[in-house]
Amino acid sequence: MPDLLIELLSEEIPARMQARAAEDLKRLVTQGLVDAGLTYAGARAFATPRRLALTVQGLTPASATKREERKGPREGAPDAAVEGFARSAGVARDALELRETPKGRVWFAVAETPGRPAAAIVAEVLEATVRGFTWPKSMRWGAGSLRWVRPLQSILCLLTDEAGAQVVDLEIDGIRASDRTQGHRFMAPGAFSVASFDDYAAKLKRAYVILDPEERADHIWVEAHNAAFAQGLEVVEDRGLLAEVAGLVEWPVVLMGAIAPEFLDLPPEVLQTSMREHQKFFSVRNPATGRIEKFVTVANRETADHGATILAGNSKVLTARLSDAKFFWENDLRTVSQVGLEGMAEGLANVTFHNKLGSQADRVARIAALAREIAPLVGADPALAEQAARICKADLRSEMVGEFPELQGLMGRYYAEAQGLPAEVAAACPEHYQPLGPSDTVPTAPVSVAVALADKIDTLTGFWAINEKPTGSKDPYALRRAALGVIRLVLMARSRIAFSDLRHVADGLIPEDHKTGELVPEHADPRHDSLLAFLHDRLKVHLREQGVRHDVIDACLAMPNADDLTLLVARAEALQGMLATEDGENLVQGFRRANNILRQAEERDGVEYSFGPDPRLAEGPEERALFAALDAADAAIRPAMEAEDFTAAMRAMAGLRAPIDAFFEAVQINAENEVLRRNRLNLLHRIRATCLAVADLTRLEG
Repeated sequence: MPDLLIELLSEEIPARMQARAAEDLKRLVTQGLVDAGLTYAGARAFATPRRLALTVQGLTPASATKREERKGPREGAPDAAVEGFARSAGVARDALELRETPKGRVWFAVAETPGRPAAAIVAEVLEATVRGFTWPKSMRWGAGSLRWVRPLQSILCLLTDEAGAQVVDLEIDGIRASDRTQGHRFMAPGAFSVASFDDYAAKLKRAYVILDPEERADHIWVEAHNAAFAQGLEVVEDRGLLAEVAGLVEWPVVLMGAIAPEFLDLPPEVLQTSMREHQKFFSVRNPATGRIEKFVTVANRETADHGATILAGNSKVLTARLSDAKFFWENDLRTVSQVGLEGMAEGLANVTFHNKLGSQADRVARIAALAREIAPLVGADPALAEQAARICKADLRSEMVGEFPELQGLMGRYYAEAQGLPAEVAAACPEHYQPLGPSDTVPTAPVSVAVALADKIDTLTGFWAINEKPTGSKDPYALRRAALGVIRLVLMARSRIAFSDLRHVADGLIPEDHKTGELVPEHADPRHDSLLAFLHDRLKVHLREQGVRHDVIDACLAMPNADDLTLLVARAEALQGMLATEDGENLVQGFRRANNILRQAEERDGVEYSFGPDPRLAEGPEERALFAALDAADAAIRPAMEAEDFTAAMRAMAGLRAPIDAFFEAVQINAENEVLRRNRLNLLHRIRATCLAVADLTRLEG
């Protein structure tokens, strides 16, 4: 069975497009081959700055012959109908067959489509792939009609089996497929022939091209790490930059240079960001001091002077870039020393947050008021929380953040420290943005937690108030992320926060004339209002990812104080723990049986059996034992619920399993004696009420 090798050689492909393009090439070609009747054993795609390559192993040598039968009109049908059927089936009139069927003799057409060799199919599929390939940006060149990301220079297309290699007969826009490719543009520019994928990869490496992007990335990282380690330094890990740089070179040559002394006192984040964004340099840190002292750059070729000229040029450009960063840093420090971060923050009055929610200064004022309210609930000093909130976004008006927006918050911390503000206030500047996603760190410092919660609750309340809610997959203001942030902050801090109370405080800070939406629909149950329901939906997603069953969450959401997320999660975890035991699962079955019998009796009789059952009417040891067990359970559950010890309450409830089972085995509920029947139905009501005091078990599945 032959193996297929394809290479599309072009001018430089942007690094950000390479991985997607390689996967698209693999998907389009393999899908086209399968649709045409070929199968294969495996496929791998590769990308370098100048080429996309695909190898498909174990390709069938030809598609199978297809035999298709079609049923037509019955015998005796008009000739025109029979002839029309033959034409539609693509066969001659004489080729039709009469066959016996349960409904009589019927005309059948049998059409055979012979198989086609793999080479012909590959040619069609590859041409369709190249002509229909989708790039984020593409171009035309010369007089041709073909569009590609950059001018396409050559096509290599080979089928290789035991008999040797066969070039696929293919021409696209004047480019004829061959068995030839080129090596490194500067170090091995000549063309050469290949006979298989292994031959191709080996000859490319001898021609200074590493085909596999993962191999290039590993080579860069190992060489950079070794160079830094030899000088007692360490490379700052940056996987995103590593993948990008691996897409910029075909033959990576790692070089390490020094940062000029006058820039070493810049914050390490400033150095790292400037070098990464502008130069694609890796930062090299001194672990003893934490300072960024050197950089690693990756060249695309070896040179006679071992990279000295390249390093000299890079250092010159880097000095210019870092001079700008130093200028911004010193100007910002000068501003802070003169007017403080509060003075810097005054400029936020000229920055619109949203045209219906005012300026960034308006928003900061709301966050500060809210942070002061939240602070006691998370163990923070209210004055420090308010102070941190008032300056947490001041660095948005700094020159450094204007140049590098990704440094917002980090620069605020440096400026707060330079001003001599309390450490808790400085730390809140970067930490109040967290968590930025499901895997991001959650702050634990109380002041940071207070400001982070205030920031996210203001965002949710504000956009709900102006009716800018997420719809479907659209969430332009990242409100789902803000809601998840609130959840993770509250749960990490194990804070007892009633979200409804904070929501009303936050809502009160928004001018009435700006509001167009409803935080709570009119006459709505506060447990199911719009914003709280949205928060609960995010909580359900979060807890499902933690392994909590969705019906368990629903059973707890139906209980009082569902806007206290810490309380809600504690209840859900306790219920899930109880259901994981045999007693717990069987208790739920007993509860369902009691609830079903009671509900049916109440519907039939038109009354509610909610009066206290009389233990003096109990007959038999099982019925008396259930009365005693319910008394004991109530005595244990009530104080446990008051203490919010849901585990103890669930344990006491699970203890009812055996007496309930024994009761149903031994006692007839619908007794002939009407007094006994009513008393036993009231006893079922007591079972239901005892269980529903802990969680709404009616919402459990199964």
